[in-house]
Amino acid sequence: MPHGWEYLDLLAREAAVVEFERPLVAARTAGLSGAELADLEQAKAMALRVRALLERRRRREEELSALYETAGDLAGLRDVDAVLRAIVHRARTLLNVDVSYMTLNDPERGDTYMRVTDGSVAASFQRLRLPPGYGLGGLVALTGTPYATANYATDERFQHTAEIDQGVGEEGLVAILGVPMRLGSTVIGVLLAANRTERPFAREEVALLLSLAAHAAVALDTARLLSETQAALAELSAANAVIQAHSESVERAAAAHERMTSVVLRGGGVGDVAADLVDVLHGALLVIDAEGRPLATAASPGCATLDGPGDTTVGEAVAASRGEGRSVRRGELIIAAVVAGADNLGALVFRPDRTLSEMDQRILERAAQVTALLLLFRRTVADAEAQVRGDLLDDLISRPVRDPAAARSRAARLGLDLDAPFVLVAAGDGTGDGPGQRATSWARTFAAARHGLALTRDDRVALLLPGDDPAGTARQVARELGRALGRTVTAGGAGPSRGAAAVAPAYREAGRCLSALVTLGRAGTGAGTAELGYVGLLLGDRRDVAGFVTALAGPVIDYDARRGTALIRTLEAWFDAGGALGRAAETLHVHVNTVTQRLERVAQLLGENWDEPRRVLDLQLALRLHRLRGPLEPVD
Repeated sequence: MPHGWEYLDLLAREAAVVEFERPLVAARTAGLSGAELADLEQAKAMALRVRALLERRRRREEELSALYETAGDLAGLRDVDAVLRAIVHRARTLLNVDVSYMTLNDPERGDTYMRVTDGSVAASFQRLRLPPGYGLGGLVALTGTPYATANYATDERFQHTAEIDQGVGEEGLVAILGVPMRLGSTVIGVLLAANRTERPFAREEVALLLSLAAHAAVALDTARLLSETQAALAELSAANAVIQAHSESVERAAAAHERMTSVVLRGGGVGDVAADLVDVLHGALLVIDAEGRPLATAASPGCATLDGPGDTTVGEAVAASRGEGRSVRRGELIIAAVVAGADNLGALVFRPDRTLSEMDQRILERAAQVTALLLLFRRTVADAEAQVRGDLLDDLISRPVRDPAAARSRAARLGLDLDAPFVLVAAGDGTGDGPGQRATSWARTFAAARHGLALTRDDRVALLLPGDDPAGTARQVARELGRALGRTVTAGGAGPSRGAAAVAPAYREAGRCLSALVTLGRAGTGAGTAELGYVGLLLGDRRDVAGFVTALAGPVIDYDARRGTALIRTLEAWFDAGGALGRAAETLHVHVNTVTQRLERVAQLLGENWDEPRRVLDLQLALRLHRLRGPLEPVD
């Protein structure tokens, strides 16, 4: 008599669903009671649920097995086409569809094209190219989102074209599922499964196809990496052949690398790299900066040094080396640009005393890289120190000095003694555009080399430099900064001063001197306030009348004080007489020859050009101030 245990036998035999009705039919035929039939009906339902669960698990095992096999294909990847065909075939088998296929994006043409098909019979379908956003595959490729349709021809979500619809129609496809193939965030293609009759696609099927698409993307990327690796291996093999053929060059390269590495590690400089390089390659080397100025020279024994960068050919060669990313030959010279990214730092100009091999040129290029590293490190250190120096000068100029000891300590750490004489220089080009990065860089370098301070402020360059010659320093700044910028620069100097509290007044005085030079038509020059005569006296914060008088008439005043002469009275009478000797002699009640002799003595004391018009006004003002202030102490 039929009972529920028969369903266990059906489950064990993996019988078809229709066979699960047989025990129930037999029970009804046997005339079982309604309660017994209900129990048997319940047993059938439970058996069918178990069968469905077993079927899902079996299918899941098939899917996992397929994914495992695909992973194994990837691990032993030899032929990418074979792996892609296997993935597309498994997609068709596991999803139980009529056709499966893969499209890849074409970056050059901007569309996606058929790469692999399985189950396809129409040639027009296999040649399809889908523009971005057109058709189901084009939409997936554009958006990177899975799409599925039970009937593509009637689905209005997709942009149809005659060519795509013709290919799909000739293939007879109705239901289509497409998922993106991704590498990171980039969609590289689409994996699709299609049926020739209407059917829905479950979420599990979408997830499975996505897993296969991920494997396909890995296969393509692995193939690319394998191709690149093979190309790299081929290059390494060729390089190895060259190395074996040039063992002596390799030994030199190894020795040079070790020595240059040692230079970097022990904190050496550009000169050390140059010395090591000529010791390995033999010849004469010149290291120049971005402006063509020599940074270091070195030469092997018996080789003449390279004293200068040469003619414009070197500049052209440096540009060519920078553009090509390697050294270039120009006559007997080999030039390697010293660059860091897009930053031009200079070049190595090498004149070998023998023919260099390609490997030897690589050594020169490696030396250029090491030189770039050292120059960048030096620049970094210099920039950091320059920033600290600029901050100190900015504080001294813009804030009251409340703690002179702290200011002296900060300056001392930078090698500057604020208790020693210093001068302030303000320089600008008069354009009103500000100093610019090149002027700032020049000022920092100029100041650091002299243990001074520099910053850009108020559209001009400000420098605090040790010394007692503001005029000479201002002229030097105007000349050298103008040469660096390639345009006219004016510089005003003030000082000498001492002490942190004197920095701000000196800066203001230097700025007014700069403005006065421009106003007086002396743009492009440098001068100190003392050189501007009475204008400088008016510009100065300190109003150093005694200093002004001493600078202009001190020797004459001192001579009168020591010898009891009347040179000052003679000068005043001569000025009052408008330069007429006779009238001056009458005023003094002396002979004309006496006036002439006294003026000759003045010329000896003040210089032969003392009576030039540009000096006469200052000298008259100095004598007038001397008369108002009373006699000065004798000047040593």
